[in-house]
Amino acid sequence: MPPSPSFRPSTQHAFLGDRFFDPVRAAEFPQTVLRFRNQAAASRIGLDELDDAEWVAHFGRFEPLPGSFDRPLALRYHGHQFRSYNPQLGDGRGFLFAQAHDLVDGRLLDLGTKGSGTTPWSRGADGRLTLKGGVREVLATSMLEALGVDTSKSFSLIETGEALVRGDEPSPTRSAVLVRLSHGHIRIGSFQRQAYEEDSDALRVLLDHAVRCYLPEAAADTLPERALRFLDAVSRRVARTGANWMLAGFVHGVLNTDNINITGESFDYGPWRFLPAYDPAFTAAYFDHQGLYAFGRQPDTLLWNLARLAESLLPLVADDPGEARDALEAVLRRFPEQFGNAHSRAMLRRLGLQSAGAETDEALHRAVWRFLHESAMPFESFFFDWYGGRLSAPRAAAAPSAGAYAAEGFEPVRALIDRFEPRTDLRLDHPYFRDPLPCTMLVDEVEAIWAPIAERDDWGPFHHKLAAIGRMAEAYGDAPSML
Repeated sequence: MPPSPSFRPSTQHAFLGDRFFDPVRAAEFPQTVLRFRNQAAASRIGLDELDDAEWVAHFGRFEPLPGSFDRPLALRYHGHQFRSYNPQLGDGRGFLFAQAHDLVDGRLLDLGTKGSGTTPWSRGADGRLTLKGGVREVLATSMLEALGVDTSKSFSLIETGEALVRGDEPSPTRSAVLVRLSHGHIRIGSFQRQAYEEDSDALRVLLDHAVRCYLPEAAADTLPERALRFLDAVSRRVARTGANWMLAGFVHGVLNTDNINITGESFDYGPWRFLPAYDPAFTAAYFDHQGLYAFGRQPDTLLWNLARLAESLLPLVADDPGEARDALEAVLRRFPEQFGNAHSRAMLRRLGLQSAGAETDEALHRAVWRFLHESAMPFESFFFDWYGGRLSAPRAAAAPSAGAYAAEGFEPVRALIDRFEPRTDLRLDHPYFRDPLPCTMLVDEVEAIWAPIAERDDWGPFHHKLAAIGRMAEAYGDAPSML
């Protein structure tokens, strides 16, 4: 059957013109075995009524969705990779397959791929995705969404029947194609490309498209004011996502400028990890030898990336480069405060507390990080045990980490927690909060989920973990809007 009549397709990205993308064709795969479909995300865009055969036809063989693109679009962009500029980037193993509107809030959303074949930007690579990489992305996005992080949604994972050779894992290994549902795929690197090519008209076109489709709060009558308000809007959203990463104990691993979405939505998961215990130097990528993208350096990295966006916007702000730079730097100077405010809100959300005023909120924030650093207790256990503040004190006293809470170093945290009122919408009677330990997603757990898939095609642990994450999300309830 065709998509539901409620499906609202779009081709907005095509209106940018062919300076911004290349029409491509998907690879033809030897097999298409559906491994995961996100029914909740599908219902948000009216695709939940597709049967599995129709699903595979669209998201494994990439038959066009009615009303969207006739051919997929490989997007063009540049970017700094570990702070080295690369003008040869672009969608090298993915493309924009379709666009549609969210049926609940009307947002324009992208259906983008990973592992869908070669494009003009593949640079000699095979354009494929390992099945393990697809499994890891489904797990990452599911966990982050449950923890309240604004993230892309893993929409579909289909095994494709090819044997891939990879230097960083046992080869040959199984292959897959992933489809993600995202709030756009325009990156800082999209603006960097136009600035690098000194195409001010293309910069203006891209800015106006971004404001119209994704950041309406940046609308302004004049181009300079639009550019400044756009940078501020992106900064606020990036600050919010970065703060939520920190409170989730999440390390993205590859914070290159081509991996920073202008909407602030977290996406494109490669060597991600969650912290076992608080450690600012903890890294996710084995190749990040200098710790550039370590957990504790993520806020500074995000600001560095935003500065690269500001540089790209210089031609749109003023004819005089010095005047333009001053105006853009004034916007960037707000980022530390934006991040700090977002960080305090994220801390309160993770603990289920109402604000007690900026000064007390900040004191709690400092005391918690100090305690986690000194105690080295399991990171997620603290937020699980004390979710609900003083209402959860009996639960925390019976937890496996109770010894850490009885130590002298916890006293400042406990004294501060007692000053906060718990939120009124908590679900502390949910069975999840009777568990001794929280749901986590540490690297050993990911490997334990992958091993039975690789050894005997046993997907039971994968589905069990997704069910556990869903149960956790239900217990925490709907996260406050990230928009």
